[in-house]
Amino acid sequence: MRIISYNVNGIRAAITKGFLDWLQQANPDVICLQEIKATEDQIPRENIAAAGYPYQYYFSAQKKGYSGVAILSKIEPKNVVYGTGIDYMDAEGRNLRLDFDDFSVMSLYLPSGTNSDRLDHKFKYMDDFKVYIDHLKVEIPKLIIGGDYNICHQAIDIHDPIRNATVSGFLPEERAWLDAFIKSGFVDSFRHFNKEPHNYSWWSYRANARNNNKGWRIDYNLVSESLSNQLTRAFILPEAKHSDHCPVGIEITTKTHN
Repeated sequence: MRIISYNVNGIRAAITKGFLDWLQQANPDVICLQEIKATEDQIPRENIAAAGYPYQYYFSAQKKGYSGVAILSKIEPKNVVYGTGIDYMDAEGRNLRLDFDDFSVMSLYLPSGTNSDRLDHKFKYMDDFKVYIDHLKVEIPKLIIGGDYNICHQAIDIHDPIRNATVSGFLPEERAWLDAFIKSGFVDSFRHFNKEPHNYSWWSYRANARNNNKGWRIDYNLVSESLSNQLTRAFILPEAKHSDHCPVGIEITTKTHN
């Protein structure tokens, strides 16, 4: 079973850049999208269904053209959960979960901290999200959280760790939070298989960063430790260029896949 996470930076813009053709070729069973920047009535559901995804779930932000997550699936989930039940998080459309028979998939879009107000917001979100997941893990021990975490975990995950040490996304406090979050019962699926440097999932639009591979790895599929023995592969797809991010994916063995 193949699961992909992709911050599309506007689903309508991504579709104009060939996203649906790419989706059919990549052929994931489930794809988590972040930053859809659209309401459900603005999204061409029929075209997405025709691409092989009859089960579509969208959780948009209250603010138009902002944030929002989605999950597209070939397989019907047994349960869908919109948001976390925490008002300020859910107003920005940042969490969506599908429950299948033997595991659950969450699409996460963690805030960026590009200015001081949003940095405080990001830290509050991170703390509250950790508590939420700590409780959720009791109910759902097999969880995949695919998404844009807006944090590079380690120096290997960023092209210039020295110069970016004081930039949000690579602050010591952010990295410590992600480290503790992973160690609370998750596996960084990509690093489970690949210890090589220069593997990134986001590049600035400035200074030809993508062509020079001056990137950040801020998109992850974190997998519950109890699922780690079912992981068979993890990958990053930098050749997919519908966004300033690229897709990140995993393959797992599971009885849900039919």
